[in-house]
Amino acid sequence: DIEADDPMAEDDIFRIYSMSKPITGVALMMLYEEGKFRLSDPVRRYIPEFAELKVAAGWGPNGPVLEGADHPMTIRELMTHTAGLAYGIGDPNPVDRLYASERVLDSGQTLKDMIDKLAELPLRQQPGTRWTYSIAADVQGYLVEVLSGQPFDQFLQERIFDPLGMVDTGFHVPSEDHGRFAQVYGYDENRALVAPPASDAPAGSRPFLDPATLFSGGGGLVSTTMDYMRFCQMLLNGGELDGVRLLSPTTVEMMTRNQLPRDMGEYAPGLGWGLDFSVVLDPVEAGSVSAGEYSWSGAAGTWFWIDPVQELVFLGMIQQFGAGRPDIRSLSHRLTYQAITESGAPPPGT
Repeated sequence: DIEADDPMAEDDIFRIYSMSKPITGVALMMLYEEGKFRLSDPVRRYIPEFAELKVAAGWGPNGPVLEGADHPMTIRELMTHTAGLAYGIGDPNPVDRLYASERVLDSGQTLKDMIDKLAELPLRQQPGTRWTYSIAADVQGYLVEVLSGQPFDQFLQERIFDPLGMVDTGFHVPSEDHGRFAQVYGYDENRALVAPPASDAPAGSRPFLDPATLFSGGGGLVSTTMDYMRFCQMLLNGGELDGVRLLSPTTVEMMTRNQLPRDMGEYAPGLGWGLDFSVVLDPVEAGSVSAGEYSWSGAAGTWFWIDPVQELVFLGMIQQFGAGRPDIRSLSHRLTYQAITESGAPPPGT
């Protein structure tokens, strides 16, 4: 906190936004291991509100021109951002604008309210045809509720946060911990860091200081560096930490393997998508080091990657929005790997 001359502490609490998505994916795959669903199952089997979803094939003077979906979206498509859903955040696509105007992610509603709104809106494209970053992880959170019979926040607390000792992770910051909630910043026209006005709710603190009703699996969690490191270490360990196992090694390997359709291949140069993770397929094209590295990031600048080859976890936590934010993600990557003098990777040609 620049204004208060308060330096960052190890137990400061951060808005992790989209770094919520891998946690949601782990929750859903715990239910997969219990036999609650198959990845090829249609989502509508468990969320019947999605039974009649249409696709926006085009746009006319009176709105979307609709056509039927050529197949119902599957849970695998839901976990790989290929289900045809939109997001409603920062995209000019007409379906995204519909999501925004209908307030699909209104923080004052519940996950069931969100599902009811989505059921009345068209898909952005046919399922399985394109990777589009979307509201899919929020739908996964509701799916966890349906399959487990528990509220999503309660499931996460009992099945992930408590077992892993993630004592400061959740959907809001308790009142006794408000003093540990990190200040978030943007950039002014002179590229100087400025705190957002108190009235700027999306960028400010208010949504995270009050108890949540929308348990957003796509971007609603707060956490600390040490909490999220424990989550990452569990993944690097193949689903286990300190004697507590959440997933089998096989399931972690499946989650961190490219799951995009063969004819789609990559969502960005050298990058595929697993089950709620970005995955390096070609380190040269991706500007990375190890094939199989998996990662994601959050809107306020948080980021992580896990490299199974080097047996490495890196986690970075900042709280900044805007185009002025320095590219410390790339810098951290270069500095980390140049510091490795004994590689865990096999020699070239072996």
